[in-house]
Amino acid sequence: MTTDIEPRSAAKRVTKRRGETRQRLLDAAFEVFAEEGFGRSTVEQICERAGFTRGAFYSNFEALDELFLAMWEQRSTRLVADVEAILAQEDLNELGDVRDVVERLLGAVPVDDGWYRITAEFTAHALRNPALRQVMAGREDVIVATLTPILTDLLDRAGRTVPDRLALGQALVAVHDGTSIQCLLEPDNPAVRARRVDLFTHVVIAYSTRIEG
Repeated sequence: MTTDIEPRSAAKRVTKRRGETRQRLLDAAFEVFAEEGFGRSTVEQICERAGFTRGAFYSNFEALDELFLAMWEQRSTRLVADVEAILAQEDLNELGDVRDVVERLLGAVPVDDGWYRITAEFTAHALRNPALRQVMAGREDVIVATLTPILTDLLDRAGRTVPDRLALGQALVAVHDGTSIQCLLEPDNPAVRARRVDLFTHVVIAYSTRIEG
């Protein structure tokens, strides 16, 4: 009995420790990427920031590309969870017009300066690598496919339907990326954020129709 239990306990401790090591590397990489830029960051810098050796890095990731994709997947999962959690706290029976829907959704999708800098640089890197570009496109499609039903459900409660969900999702990604730059360049300008809401509202109206009856 003792010999059977002890290996499983040891394996559990190793798994937990490995998860903690991986998370520390991800956290350190976020800081290094945001400060130095993805193209100028090195494995050594990340290991030094995390307090690990190169061996710890390569036991978790094969390269910086893989680490970034793991970071992106983690943050995307957290984003969807945050959106669902915030909307779950709202009284959806009190939804008003399309602008009300947009404001609620944008309240759950923050504009993150550090993350924008990291993703912008990595996107440029991926555009030079066809295989990596396909991976990023596929993962972005998954995010859009996950968030779009949440939006369409909110619009349904506001009396509107979406004929082409894919088109709406792609349009909103484009608006988000473009207005994020403006918000980051002028973070203390409330007019910029107001125009962001206006533009999102116009796009949602353009890609949806009123439910008759």
